[in-house]
Amino acid sequence: MKVLLTGFDPFGGDKINPAYEAVKLVPDTVAGAEVIKAEIPTVFGKCGEVLDKIIEEYNPDIVISVGQAGGRSVMSIEKVAVNLAEARIPDNEKNQPSDEPIVKDGPPAYFSSLPVKAIVKVTRDKGIPSSISYTAGTFVCNDIMYRLLHLIATKYPKVRGGFIHVPFATEQVVDRPDGTPAMSVETIAKGLECAIEASCKYENDITGLAGETH
Repeated sequence: MKVLLTGFDPFGGDKINPAYEAVKLVPDTVAGAEVIKAEIPTVFGKCGEVLDKIIEEYNPDIVISVGQAGGRSVMSIEKVAVNLAEARIPDNEKNQPSDEPIVKDGPPAYFSSLPVKAIVKVTRDKGIPSSISYTAGTFVCNDIMYRLLHLIATKYPKVRGGFIHVPFATEQVVDRPDGTPAMSVETIAKGLECAIEASCKYENDITGLAGETH
């Protein structure tokens, strides 16, 4: 079993991205699976091209992409990606799409093929705050999740994949307003280990209560 774990490079003026910093701390073997780690660019479109090449090279069974969601207080296991690029800020190559499809004529949305409920349960059982999220936003994190799932649907049908958003790292909030949520990179890395464990153990998701009331 091989698991590809990717994290974005820093963006939006931050010097680090907790996604890739945490990815680097994950052991090379988790739950008997070989863990391949890669950094991908925070750039619309290019992130998917880079990911495609990495998948071709390593032929993983599972792909988990990870990105920063500043302002969130828990690890967010994303359920759905939408075919929409809408950027409030430019990406790292100054692209700022507005109301554009990620894949022309692609489906409106894709659902994660990771066991999202199982991931939440395993991370919470280890004392790490997490929840299912039903919006990956419309920036590059949603872009890579949609592109990953489109690649799985059209090119890599035996691969399972999805996306996880993580909070700011503790050191990122030193100069941000009081009360800005944060999580240590070490805790995030442990949460990613849990995600790998659950994804390797559960090919089909567990049942249980989820959903939102708004």
